[in-house]
Amino acid sequence: MPSLIADDLDDIVALTAPLWDELRGSHIFITGGTGFFGCWLLESFAWANQCLGLKSRAVVLTRNPQRLREHAPHLANHPAIGLHRGDVRDFEFPAGSFSHVIHAATEASAVLNSTDPSTMLETNVRGTARCLEFAAACGAKKLLLTSSGAVYGPQPSELTNLPETFTGGPDPLWSDSAYAEGKRIAELQCALAARSGGFETKIARGFAFVGPYMQFDAHFAIGNFIRDQAEGQAITVKGDGTAIRSYLYASDLMVWLWTILFRGENCRAYNVGSEHAVSIAELAAEVAQARQPHVKVKVRGKRAGLPPQRYVPSTERARRELGLQERVSLREAVSKTLRWYLRSVQTVAS
Repeated sequence: MPSLIADDLDDIVALTAPLWDELRGSHIFITGGTGFFGCWLLESFAWANQCLGLKSRAVVLTRNPQRLREHAPHLANHPAIGLHRGDVRDFEFPAGSFSHVIHAATEASAVLNSTDPSTMLETNVRGTARCLEFAAACGAKKLLLTSSGAVYGPQPSELTNLPETFTGGPDPLWSDSAYAEGKRIAELQCALAARSGGFETKIARGFAFVGPYMQFDAHFAIGNFIRDQAEGQAITVKGDGTAIRSYLYASDLMVWLWTILFRGENCRAYNVGSEHAVSIAELAAEVAQARQPHVKVKVRGKRAGLPPQRYVPSTERARRELGLQERVSLREAVSKTLRWYLRSVQTVAS
């Protein structure tokens, strides 16, 4: 399975090579190491560590080390990666000094956000507080928070791309805002920590992504579409298909996150995502034709006559200040992720 993303890892290291020197001989602490972001962070760290001879080490916080050992044993057993069991809200601090901290642990679950919003909010707020405490205690120089475009609240239909300067927000009286409000508070916590002067805090506001290691059975439309196509089933669009999204491929995501950590301005937020908008119906059609045989697309919902819901960032700040850009097209991203899914199914079956 790792061989499928070797070219992606080569690209990540090639585009970020000069940035890694500040991590040379140091330790990095990463929360959320078993999720989509976490696995890619570990893959790219291990690749850079080997290719550039960094002699660095990553310690990964996880509630369930066995989960990583089962679905990514090459990462769990990597000599430069150590697993630290604990809950992000109250984990015991690992011994030693760490130059960098990446706080990527979050329950990005629509089910949890709906059924237990209090836990969703608590995990974001207490988890961030604990990570900031650890960063201060371990002597970290920089901390990266993976936040979310959800902090902006609903995107106005007349605004094609959300900039970081947009001052909207989620409805604080709506329980489904727990995830978004948790991320907003987490950003404020980072801003307050940065004022202490002990370490720099960087904020990456993520939008929608696609790539190996993503979930194919959750609330992410593109993951479900890819699974259905791989299994030869009709792709079902539950809504009317007019909602508009954009998707950044995992290798681009990693280039952006590492660059923001190393070069981003202290206490500054950067949108992370694609500016290439696509409707959910168009996305379904793209995935349906990603390989032979093509599958059908079924749109369940009826057009309501309302402006389509948008969730598309402006990445002008990241492009202008950090020189970041999207390099992998949606078509290529879907193809790469589809190959990963098919290989993973074959591996499980064998």
